[in-house]
Amino acid sequence: MQQIIDRRLAGKNKSIGNRERFLRRYKEQVKDAVRRAIDGRGIRDLERGEDVHIPKKDVSEPVFHHGSGGKREMVHPGNQEYVAGDRIQRPKGGQGGGGSGSGQASDSGEGEDDFVFSLSKEEFMQVFFEDLALPHLIRTQLAETPEWKSHRAGFTSDGTPNNLHVVRSMRGALGRRIALGTGKRRELHELEERLALLRTPGTTLDDAVRREIDEVEARIVELRRRIGAIPFLDPIDLRFRSRVKTPVPTSKAVMFCLMDVSGSMDEQRKELSKRFFILLYLFLTRHYEKIDIVYIRHHTQAQEVDEQGFFHSTETGGTVVSSALVLMEEIIRARYPSDQWNIYGAQASDGDNWHHDSGRCRELLAQKILPLVRYYAYVQVAEPEQNLWDEYARLAEESGPHFAMRKATEASQIYPVFRDLFKKEGAPA
Repeated sequence: MQQIIDRRLAGKNKSIGNRERFLRRYKEQVKDAVRRAIDGRGIRDLERGEDVHIPKKDVSEPVFHHGSGGKREMVHPGNQEYVAGDRIQRPKGGQGGGGSGSGQASDSGEGEDDFVFSLSKEEFMQVFFEDLALPHLIRTQLAETPEWKSHRAGFTSDGTPNNLHVVRSMRGALGRRIALGTGKRRELHELEERLALLRTPGTTLDDAVRREIDEVEARIVELRRRIGAIPFLDPIDLRFRSRVKTPVPTSKAVMFCLMDVSGSMDEQRKELSKRFFILLYLFLTRHYEKIDIVYIRHHTQAQEVDEQGFFHSTETGGTVVSSALVLMEEIIRARYPSDQWNIYGAQASDGDNWHHDSGRCRELLAQKILPLVRYYAYVQVAEPEQNLWDEYARLAEESGPHFAMRKATEASQIYPVFRDLFKKEGAPA
C-alpha cells in the first residue's frame, strides 16, 4: 500500500488557522478537558493552559492508496474449523485489543496512546467563558470610536500660530544670524582697522594708497550690505510645539468588592467569597482594557482596604451592611463618574444583618447604587435565608435584570452560580 503525504512547508501563520480548525473539530473533547481542569484546580490557578487528551483513533486522517486492481490468483491457507457455507460469528468485544479509550490496560492485543494537545492560556479562558457574557453590557464609549489623548512631543518646524514657541524661535534666529554673519563681521572689523591705518595723519597718499583706500571702502560697503541683508527672523527659525495623539482605553471598568468580615463570617465563607471575586475579575478582564478594584469590608462600620486586609483580616461584633453601601456611593461620586466608568458591584455575605438595617440597604441600592452601576451581584455564602436575603429578593423583583442574587455554600457551587449570574440570554445554565 502506498500513502501520499503532504510535506509542503507551512506558510506564514498557517499553523494558527490549523490550530483553530482543530479546536473547532474537537470542540466537545476540549470542553470536557476544561471542565475536568476546573474541577481539579483552584480559582487562583484558573488562568493558565491545559493539556487535552484525545484518543488516537479520533484524530486519524484519511489517506490515499492504490487498490489491488486487475485479476490475481492467490492461494490462501486452509482451516480445520469451517467449510463452505458456514456462518462465522463476530468476535466478542474487548478481546481483540485494547485502546486508550477504555482507560485500562488490555490483557491482549496492542493499545494506542492518546493524542495530547496543549491549550494555551488564552484558548483555555476562551473555552471557559464561551457561553458567558456581561448581561446588558453598555460601553461608555464604543470601541469603534477610539479615544485619543494628546501628549507633548518636542518641537517641529510646522504648525499653527497658536502653537508657536516664541523663545525657541528667537533662539534659533539668533543662532542663525551669528552663524551667517560671524565671518563677514570679522572681515569688516579687519577692513575698518586697515582703513583707519591708511588714513592716519602723516601717511603719504600716493596713487597706490588711494586705490587701496577706494578698494577697502568699497569692500566695507559690500560687507555692511550683506550683513544687513541677513533677516532678523526667517521662516526656518520658527519652532512650534508638537503634540501627538496616543490611544487610551475606550472602556474602563471598576469592580467594587463588598464583603462582611464580622464574627459570623468564618474562613470557609471568606474563601467562598474570595473565589467568586477572583472569578468575576477574570471575567471582566476579557471585556475591559482598564480595570480598577475597590475593596470594601464591613462589620458595624465600613472601610476601604487593600487586598491583603480584605481577605485576611478578622473582626468581631455585629453587622451593619448599609455602611458599605454608603461608602461605595461616596467613592463612586468622588473617583468614578458613571459617565466615564463602567461600574460593577459584587457583594458577599452570610446574610446576617442588624434587623432594622436591611430595609435601608434595599433603599440605598434601589435609589443610590443601581442607577450608577452596570450590574450588581449578591452572593450569600450561607444557607439560611435571613432578613437581608428577603429584602434583596424584593429588590430583585423590582429592579430588573441588572441586579441578581444567588446562594453558594460549597466551593463546587461557585462556578455554577457565577455562570448563572452571567450567562448569555438564552444559553443553558
